[in-house]
Amino acid sequence: VCIHRVRSCSSIRFIKSKYVCVFDKSALKFSHQQRLFRTSAVSCGQIVQFKLSDIGEGITEVTVKEWYVKEGDSVSQFDSICEVQSDKASVTITSRYDGVIRKLHYSIDDIAFVGKPLVDIEIDASKGVAPEEDVVETPPMSHEEHTHQEIKGHKTLATPAVRRLAMENNIKLSEIVGTGKDNRILKEDILNYLAKQTGAILPPSPKAEIVAPLRKTEAVPAAPKDKARKIPVPVSRPIAFSGKDKTEPVTGFQKAMVKTMSAALKIPHFGYCDEIDLTQLVQLREELKPLAELRGVKLSFMPFFIKAASLGLLQYPILNSSLDENCQNVTYKASHNIGVAMDTEQGLIVPNVKNVQVCSVFDIAVELNRLQSLGSAGQLGTSDLTGGTFTLSNIGTIGGTYAKPVILPPEVAIGALGKIQVLPRFNGKGEVYKAQIMNVSWSADHRIIDGATMARFSNLWKSYLENPASMLLDLK
Repeated sequence: VCIHRVRSCSSIRFIKSKYVCVFDKSALKFSHQQRLFRTSAVSCGQIVQFKLSDIGEGITEVTVKEWYVKEGDSVSQFDSICEVQSDKASVTITSRYDGVIRKLHYSIDDIAFVGKPLVDIEIDASKGVAPEEDVVETPPMSHEEHTHQEIKGHKTLATPAVRRLAMENNIKLSEIVGTGKDNRILKEDILNYLAKQTGAILPPSPKAEIVAPLRKTEAVPAAPKDKARKIPVPVSRPIAFSGKDKTEPVTGFQKAMVKTMSAALKIPHFGYCDEIDLTQLVQLREELKPLAELRGVKLSFMPFFIKAASLGLLQYPILNSSLDENCQNVTYKASHNIGVAMDTEQGLIVPNVKNVQVCSVFDIAVELNRLQSLGSAGQLGTSDLTGGTFTLSNIGTIGGTYAKPVILPPEVAIGALGKIQVLPRFNGKGEVYKAQIMNVSWSADHRIIDGATMARFSNLWKSYLENPASMLLDLK
């Protein structure tokens, strides 16, 4: 717009208010003063305090581990702002607005509090801000808000129709892994999740083509294994002796362990141990491993252990229950959310496989692969780490044959699996044969579980693993 053109006009209406800021009124001389501009109050931008929403599980504070933005950066909706670490999981906070970051309220390793400002974002004043953003005490997230706070490993993108379907069925989008583009949650994902919760059978959805089993002549040759005993190799880390004591705060997963184990001290533990002959299971796994690899899945022994435990829990539901604080009521859990203890750089974590009672061995293997990948990267979400009803700890991957596992409240039982050893055993004819032996150590809450129940469950679990073909009769 030229100044001489402005002078020659008696009435000018600017459509975009940002152009008004270009002119200096004192520098312009107008011949018609009565109605030159028709404008409203102009603002170059509105500062909004983006508060840390309620993450759930009673979490009130988190540690800021990493910033993905800095002051002056432009952000859009769903852009990652920072990563925070609670005592349960790592969470990525994403933006709800399009704007410019004007202030970071915390530095790395600072403690951020729920309901307090996390960053200041300058947004377009014409778009406005929801009035609830001015409230300091942030209420628990609604389903709509939940899409803007992404739990690491779960991209909660969905269409309004899918969000409405999730809301009608009281489902949190963060608990569902999307199968659409960019992990977008589809309607089929919601329906499949409901099917697992209720056990209903839905019409099959389009899936990737399953490769037919290979013929014996086409069998993939097994890679030769080194039968020599593995010698532990010390980790080569520089050791520095400062000569001074060092004090560090208890944070993250270590802090969660302190709380959990302190609560576990109130539980009278009952221990039970046994050994399992996995000779047939080892042979079965060797036959199924190539088929699983063709589908892109690593098949370990854990899916069999987990499924056998779920079949046993159907017969002994008291082991899949919880006891209230006053020891007055026992709640029998409908879902078998079986946890698997994992050793990570952040410490001991126990994610769980949801609804094992309606999962196949292959389904469990797929989920374990996902959990192990996220656990190694420190990206497990809150939904992966909460809601467990029964736990198995495979301490044998590190070493040892027996352990004394500690129950994770509010669960009432846990099992520790030792390493698999090749040992001599006698068959029914008195002949010595080479057996694959694994030891298991159980701990149960002796307030509601007696020794006989624990032993019967262990015997049933053992029978499924020693004769894996028998699992076919009860698989669902």
